Amino acid sequence: MNKKVGVIGGGQLAWMMAQVAPQENIDLLVQTPSFSDSAVSLATKTILGSIDNAQVTAELAQYCDVITFENEFVDLVELQKLADKGVCFYPRLSSLSPLLDKYEQRCFLQSQGLPVPHFKAYESLTDFDDFSYPLVLKARRHGYDGQGTIIIKSPSELTAILPKFDGIPLLIEEFIPFDRELAVIGTRSASGEIKIYPVVQTYQQNQVCRWVIAPTILTPSQQETISSIVEKLLTSLDYVGVLGIELFLHENGTILVNETAPRTHNSGHYTLDACVTSQFAMQLQAVTGKKLGDVTLKSSGAVMVNLLGFENAHSDYQEKRDKIAKMGAFVHWYGKKESRIGRKLGHVTMLLDEDTPEKIEEKGRSIVQQIESLWYD
Repeated sequence: MNKKVGVIGGGQLAWMMAQVAPQENIDLLVQTPSFSDSAVSLATKTILGSIDNAQVTAELAQYCDVITFENEFVDLVELQKLADKGVCFYPRLSSLSPLLDKYEQRCFLQSQGLPVPHFKAYESLTDFDDFSYPLVLKARRHGYDGQGTIIIKSPSELTAILPKFDGIPLLIEEFIPFDRELAVIGTRSASGEIKIYPVVQTYQQNQVCRWVIAPTILTPSQQETISSIVEKLLTSLDYVGVLGIELFLHENGTILVNETAPRTHNSGHYTLDACVTSQFAMQLQAVTGKKLGDVTLKSSGAVMVNLLGFENAHSDYQEKRDKIAKMGAFVHWYGKKESRIGRKLGHVTMLLDEDTPEKIEEKGRSIVQQIESLWYD
């Protein structure tokens, strides 16, 4: 009999979980506010309602063995009432608790002895005296795809920006002069088994991920540092499921943790086509108590490019997608009816067969240019 997994959220992350669920002998059910959301077409059952409505989650729980998450926009206090009645959530609510507020997340990371940028909760203008420009301002809750994250370059910019965040709790952090932005997907099962995917380079524009190249160039020491960070986080959180971790490779070669995402993550989308077990299959394996799969790359490397909205329109961009597919790419289209500037509409993955990380990066960047020239022409 198939296991039944509920997902709070019905967007593209749940949609990609739903794609691999049949291979894992899993029925996937979703809680989502609209029947037009991506995962609805593939879900076994859809419970219609806001993702932060615990009463709707209670209805979802009636049909599920376990409930997991597509995003962090949930009400932990109300969900805890369900957990107290026996509803199983993975990751555990206690694992999510220190991560949902970005200031509290930073405090937790620091308490674990992990290297993080200098940070402070914004309470008054004097808090900025501890920072030089440029600096980074982040909304403590509900930031997603770069929303709520702004790089402030001068006192005049700060004066202009702050009124727009009136009443919104903020995190101030130092701007890191990075050589590269990195990300890694770690997974832990309920039995404590841990698997770590290859570390990738990510490129952000306007705080939104444009592309990912796997694997990235690291020294053995840097690789070891990142692996120890992942293992420490997963273990200290008593985490079950997939955890996305974003990092900075400082110009001086040190590694800093930027932030975490307690779910499948955009930086791991390449795993659908490039790894033996995708992050989406891995999430389902972890939350249903299965042995975790193989995270090995099928080729020497891969590049993933996000297809972002470049206009406000209603279009499926089939002609553009066909041109990209002719390059030999795997094109994943999320089935969204409406395009908005910066909205993630799909992604593209191409496998690489170069023999060194340096050549993988060079080839990957070339492919990024080709795909983006077709998409954003």
